[in-house]
Amino acid sequence: MDDMQTIRVLIADDEPGMRLILRKMIARVEGYTLVGEAADGAELMEKFTALRPQVVFLDVDMPVMNGVACANQIQDEDPGCVLIFATAHEEYRSDAFAVYAFDYLLKPFKMERVIETLTRIRERLSFVQSRPAVDKKPVSERVKPQGRMMIKHRDGVSFINMDDILLVQREERATVIYTADGNSYATSDTLSETEAKLDPQVFFRCHRSYIINLNHIHDITPYGRWTYVVRLDGTDRDALITQEKYEELEKLFG
Repeated sequence: MDDMQTIRVLIADDEPGMRLILRKMIARVEGYTLVGEAADGAELMEKFTALRPQVVFLDVDMPVMNGVACANQIQDEDPGCVLIFATAHEEYRSDAFAVYAFDYLLKPFKMERVIETLTRIRERLSFVQSRPAVDKKPVSERVKPQGRMMIKHRDGVSFINMDDILLVQREERATVIYTADGNSYATSDTLSETEAKLDPQVFFRCHRSYIINLNHIHDITPYGRWTYVVRLDGTDRDALITQEKYEELEKLFG
């Protein structure tokens, strides 16, 4: 596996011994590179911003800023980052999955458990990176949302047809709108403000960080334990959908 395919990992734990254990475990699994370590929440966020890892192992109970708060901030900056909690605290499991953690490892955990998790992550990320974009559905099969949207951004304003919008997501503390012609538009509006402008019969808030066009859903596959990946027609970009929203989507199409 070459450098372009190597998965970058950042670990955060205030115990040096646990960081050593994680470091050794990650080194045992092909296709992963440890890019940094952090001993507290503030250092984790600083290194996350600088290093942009694809996977983060983090403890819940850390000085300065706890792991759940860090995970919330990471989700706002990069909702595609894979979060794995490695902690001795069982009682924070629900909080961890509320921020869409891929897995929750209870200390002391076995090497085989970590290898299993890393293998599933590698398979998921490899699949996402290697697959071709799927073709768009014929216009006749889709319901067209009405109207155009005005998007304010730092260079002025842009006007786009709502029918062309495939995906809206939070990214780098901005809201980014992706369209069928391959363009993207970043705006300072929040995701909720953008959602309010969209046709609720066509656009679906599937996750705290994503809105999808229901007419462009291609397929949905498992991701982690309580989250799924939505693949959209006409783009190689994904969205995440929670278990709760997945069940809501089933009712819409039922």
